[in-house]
Amino acid sequence: MGTMGTPGMTGTMGALKEAARREVDRHAEELIRLSERLHADPETAWEEHRAAAAVPESLDRAGFDITSSYLGLETAFHARFGSGPVRIALCAEYDALPGLGHACGHNLIAASSVGAALGLAAVADDAGLTVEVYGTPAEEGGGGKIEMLDRGAFAGMDLAMMVHPAPVDVAEARPFAVSHSKISYTGRSAHAAAYPEAGINAADAFTVAQVAIGLLRQQLPTSARVHGVVTHAGDAPNAIPERATGRWYVRAETLAELAELEPRVMRAFEAGALATGCELEIEPESKPYAEFRTDETALAHYRANALALGREFAPPGQAARMNRASTDMGNVSQTVPAIHPYIGVGSLPATNHQHEFAAFCVGANAQRALLDGAVALAWTGVDRSSSRYASASS
Repeated sequence: MGTMGTPGMTGTMGALKEAARREVDRHAEELIRLSERLHADPETAWEEHRAAAAVPESLDRAGFDITSSYLGLETAFHARFGSGPVRIALCAEYDALPGLGHACGHNLIAASSVGAALGLAAVADDAGLTVEVYGTPAEEGGGGKIEMLDRGAFAGMDLAMMVHPAPVDVAEARPFAVSHSKISYTGRSAHAAAYPEAGINAADAFTVAQVAIGLLRQQLPTSARVHGVVTHAGDAPNAIPERATGRWYVRAETLAELAELEPRVMRAFEAGALATGCELEIEPESKPYAEFRTDETALAHYRANALALGREFAPPGQAARMNRASTDMGNVSQTVPAIHPYIGVGSLPATNHQHEFAAFCVGANAQRALLDGAVALAWTGVDRSSSRYASASS
C-alpha cells in the first residue's frame, strides 16, 4: 500500500519527508486494519470506549507516552513522542453517527492521524519535533474538543491538524458556527376520545414551533441553517402526548452571528409552549462550535504536499460543499494554528451522513485516502518545523 514519491525534494527536508513516508508505508496494513476495525464497530458520542482503547495501540508500541481517560474524559486520550521545540498535534476523531455508523468517516480520521504521528515520530529528533495525538470524542454533536480545551488541552501547540473524509478533496475548511439544543415540552396526558379537553398536547407544541421556524426562514440570512428532529412525541394514538422531545441545530457564519440568530429561533419554541400551554425546557448539548480560522501557511504546505502525492482538489461546487460542515475543530483553531482539509474517497453521488457514504469509508479508495492523508499531514508537520527553524535563524 505504498504512497507516491516526493518529486523535486532535495536536502534535509526532502530526506525527513522521505523517512516519514517510509514509516507510514511500513505501518500501512496496520493502519488499514485499525480503520476497518473502527468501521465495523461504531460507537456514538461519549460512548467510544473500545475505539479509545484501540486507536492508541500502535502509538503505544512505537514508544509514545499514552494517557488514557485524558483530562477526566473517559473516552479521550493523549499520546506524546519526542521533546523538540516545535509541537505538532494530530486530532483523532472516532465517534460514529446514531443509526448511520461511520457515515462521516471518522474511522479514517483516527487512522490517518495515527499514521501521520508515526511518520513524524520517525523524524522527531532530526526535525526538532514533539508529536502529540489527541483522541477527541464526541465530535458529532457532543463538543468533545471544547470540553478538552476547557480543561487545558492543546495549549502551546505550534500546529493542530486532521484530515476529514469527503466525496472529493477540498483544502480549506469553512465550517459554520453551530449550537446544539435539546428541546423538551411537557403537557398532560388524557384519553384522546373520552376526555380530550383534559389533555395538553406536547406533540402539538412541536408542530407550532416548526411552522414558526419555517416562516422565520424567510427573514434569515441565506447562509443560516436551522434543522432538527423530534425524537419522541407520544406512545399511543389514544393518549394525548404528555411529553415530546427533540434535538435542534442552529448554524451561522460566525459565533457572533449565531448569538444574534439563535434567540430568534428559540422564540419559535417558546411560541409552541405558549400556544399549547406546555412547559418548555431548552438544554444546550454542548458549548457552540466556532467557525474555523485557517493557518494559511500550513494550508499552503498541505496543498502542495497533497498535490505531490497525486491528489486533485475539486473546484467549488456541489461536490465540494462538505467543507461547510460544522466541527468542534473550529474551536481549536480559535486557540492554536490549525488546518482541517478534506480528502476524497470517490463516493459521488453519495455524500457524508448517508448510509452509502459509510460503505465508501472502507475499500481501495478509502485506503488510499487514509495513507495519502497520513503522509500529507506528516509532511506538513515537517514543513512547519522547517519554517519555524528558518524564522528563528533569520
